[in-house]
This record gives sequence, C-alpha cells and structure tokens, in this order.
Amino acid sequence: MKKNNLLLLVFCIILIAECVAQREQIQGAISNKTDVEGIHVMNLTSRYNTITGVHGNFSIAVKEQDTLLFSSVNYVPKKVAISAEIIEKSILIVILDELVNELDEVVLGPNLTGNLESDLKSIKTKKQINFYDVGIPGFRGEPEEKIVPLFVAAFPTQVDLEALYKHIGGYYKKLKIRRKWEGQNNTVAKVINYYTSAFFEEAYNIPEDRLYDFLLFCMETSLLERDFKKENYVLVLNIFEEKGIEYTKRLQETKTKEKE
Repeated sequence: MKKNNLLLLVFCIILIAECVAQREQIQGAISNKTDVEGIHVMNLTSRYNTITGVHGNFSIAVKEQDTLLFSSVNYVPKKVAISAEIIEKSILIVILDELVNELDEVVLGPNLTGNLESDLKSIKTKKQINFYDVGIPGFRGEPEEKIVPLFVAAFPTQVDLEALYKHIGGYYKKLKIRRKWEGQNNTVAKVINYYTSAFFEEAYNIPEDRLYDFLLFCMETSLLERDFKKENYVLVLNIFEEKGIEYTKRLQETKTKEKE
C-alpha cells in the first residue's frame, strides 16, 4: 500500500512539474507616454499577476492561448491573447486606450427646504462605482502568498504536496524573482521621485534615458535599496558618487565601441 502511494506521489510530482514548465517568462512594456506605472497585468488562465514598473515594463509567465488582462484607473481594460509568435519573441508591447470618466448627472428636485442636512439626505444618486465594475483586479483582503520552505514541504510526517510541487516546478523560484523585481521597481520610482531626474544629470552626468538602468545597477552592486529605505541619505549619496563614476565610464566605453 505504501509503495503504491509513493508511486502515485512521484507521478503527480512529475505531472505537475511538466505543466508548470510549459509556461515561459516573457518581458513586456506599456508604450503609452504617461501613467504607465502601477498597471495591473493578470494572466486570466493561470491567475498569475504583476504590476508595471515606473517605465511601464513588466515580466510574467505565460504559455500559448493564455489571456492577459491589463487594467488601470486611467485606461480601458484590455485583453491580449498569447500567441506562439509572442512566446517565440518573449516580448510583448501593449498600447492602452485612455479611460474617460463621466460623472453621473445629479438632478435636484423642486422639494428643497433650504436645510442643507435634510436636502442632502433627500438627493438620490446612483451606486458608487468600484474597481470590480471597471475590471480592475483589486485587493480583496487575501494576504500575500507565503513561500513554504522546502524542508517543511517535504517533512516526512506531513507532506505539503502543493508546496512540494511548486518547489519542484520552479514556481517559488519565479515568485521570488518577481517579488524582487517588483520591489526594485518600486524603490527606483521612489528614488527618482525623491531626487528628480535633473539632480542625477547635473550631479553625476547620468542622462535621463539611462537613469532607470543606472539605479538598477546601483541596487545590484551596492546596499542602495537598504540604505534608502532606512533614510541613510549620506550613505545613499556616497553610493551615487561611487557608482556614478563607474557607470559613466562604462557608458563612455560602450559608445566608443559602437563608433568603432
């Protein structure tokens, strides 16, 4: 009996791993000129979801025939079907239509008394719209998915099959990468908002079109993210000074090679 259960477990693990492996990570971007940060991107097939970064970029796992939903308070919700061509290129560029919100007309009846409190109570308005009405996948009170450690998932006395499948199939690994990527994007947006693009160009000769790349470089090679969150701004400026010299030197070398 135990042998049969073990064989069934192994078969299920292999099956789940194959299903998970079919999805591939693609990179994408919203090509609108404004309001491209914080747009929700949901895979309606797998229920994976993410949000766009400060420049409208995103990364999400998909497979052929999946459907992605793009939604934001500033744009009309849009669905995109994933084709074999999109998966082959691993790139998806999306243009969204702006959402024009028109306020419902409020008609005041003839029975006004002049008493503001009583008149307000007598005015009838339509039900207030919420994010469900416009197709935005808003927060419904469920906590962030917890990543179960492998040794806990495979504990002999109580096996967590779902967590074990997610470890073997690479789901948890991709989830960690996505959360790190989203965290870095949020930090980059806050840094730019705090210091402004002009500051980096004047102080460190970082062009505006290279600023996002420069800040990611700083976070990958220093403790910028930690120091900025702890408001250690002296250390943050020291990082900018050191990495600014290194980055501009590399940028210049790249331009020289391109000319050659």
